[in-house]
Amino acid sequence: MLNLRPLLFILGIFLSTLTVFMFIPLIFALFYGEETVGAFMISSLFTGTCASACIHQGRSRNLHLNIRDMFLLTSLTWLIVSFFAAMPFTLYHGINYTDAFFETMSGITTTGSTVLSGLDSMDHSILIWRSLLQWMGGIGFIVMAVAVLPFLNVGGMRLFRTESSDWSDKAIPRTQDMAKHLFYIYILLTVLCGIAYHLSGMNWFQAINHAMTTLSTGGYSTSDSSMAAFSNQAHWVGVVFMAAGGLPLLMFVNSIQQRSLWVWNDAQVKGFILFISLVSMSLAFWLWLGHEMSPLDALRLASFNVVSVVTTTGYGLTDYTAWGALANIAFLFLMFAGSCSGSTSGGIKIFRFQIAGAIMREQLKQQFHPSGVFKERYNNRIISDDIVRSLVTFILLFAFVIVLLSIILVLTGLDPMTSFTGAITAVTNVGPGLGDIIGPAGNFSTLPDVAKWALAIGMLLGRLEILTVAVLFHPQFWKY
Repeated sequence: MLNLRPLLFILGIFLSTLTVFMFIPLIFALFYGEETVGAFMISSLFTGTCASACIHQGRSRNLHLNIRDMFLLTSLTWLIVSFFAAMPFTLYHGINYTDAFFETMSGITTTGSTVLSGLDSMDHSILIWRSLLQWMGGIGFIVMAVAVLPFLNVGGMRLFRTESSDWSDKAIPRTQDMAKHLFYIYILLTVLCGIAYHLSGMNWFQAINHAMTTLSTGGYSTSDSSMAAFSNQAHWVGVVFMAAGGLPLLMFVNSIQQRSLWVWNDAQVKGFILFISLVSMSLAFWLWLGHEMSPLDALRLASFNVVSVVTTTGYGLTDYTAWGALANIAFLFLMFAGSCSGSTSGGIKIFRFQIAGAIMREQLKQQFHPSGVFKERYNNRIISDDIVRSLVTFILLFAFVIVLLSIILVLTGLDPMTSFTGAITAVTNVGPGLGDIIGPAGNFSTLPDVAKWALAIGMLLGRLEILTVAVLFHPQFWKY
């Protein structure tokens, strides 16, 4: 039987937090005298009222959650928060609820796909709200990836299980302490990013917005031209802090607490840095040879776009689909990559590719020595059969969801390229796809409403690592 009281209470806490964040764009609207004052006042009042009702009905001395409660709460939280967070967009002129929910889900899942245009002249309150959604979604996913997903054994995440992943009564204070430290580091990196953007030529409003959407690897901008509207120095700032957003935030915490850099001697961190470095230099060499660019410009464009796609940030700088067939194929595969576990990025994640490689090595050794017993390790931990099963299940579901979503999009009348890359970019939380419609130079506004709802669901599935949601549809889940 479901524990409804704790679920209601925790959902009420999340909605209360959302209400507080709604006051930030309300202040901007009042300061700039914008018409969105009413939209944010109504939204905050309604959200706050529902939050109070949930907390009142769910208050209990026993807030113990079992595994089923955790799975359900994880999915419900992102869905319900998106429903309420879409309200300011709905009350803003010219945006229907489908577009409002799509924009909100894209923001909270840090996907970065957008249906809005005219950003350069848009109300400050709407722009800051979009950025806040991504910033909240980024820290929310980090806490979930560090504390919840390893406990639920989602897609091989048990390899990263810590004492904070144990939801026993003794571990709850440790989990709260861990979340607090992650939040402080997240704020610190955001502040540093904002200052760096300002020094690169952005005004403070642009710098604040882009700092929030860079660290969260979300990719929302204050300009239709995205990062192309800003200086070359801003592009390099983006590369550094997008890469920081793709690293495990918990390692920043451990590094500061232990006053040592040895914690960065991690297989996925080294793999991530090596991967983006090699791909960036390879594409830079390709641009320098075939597109008459200076070496520095080629490296800047290649590095920015590679890091943007691999970390699933999705900022636009240039239309890399015009770089030729090699670049198109490269970026299509880069959409799947993702960066590190415990970061704000989406995608498959580097560690899963590394584990797959280790399993392949083990299998090859077994072919040469059929009677031998081989156990591959990852970060000095044995890769158990349980982790292998979880990883294989995740990869199969990941591919299945992309194929199914592609078929749905084709049935709405979209062309195969838009359908396929749209499905990929939604599930991997990258943002832009490929092609003329949803490529780096386009957006999702012209897509049919059915396609937008399908993509919004795809974003949620990708953000929650698919298995977290898929388990809810298994009959066994509801039997106890």
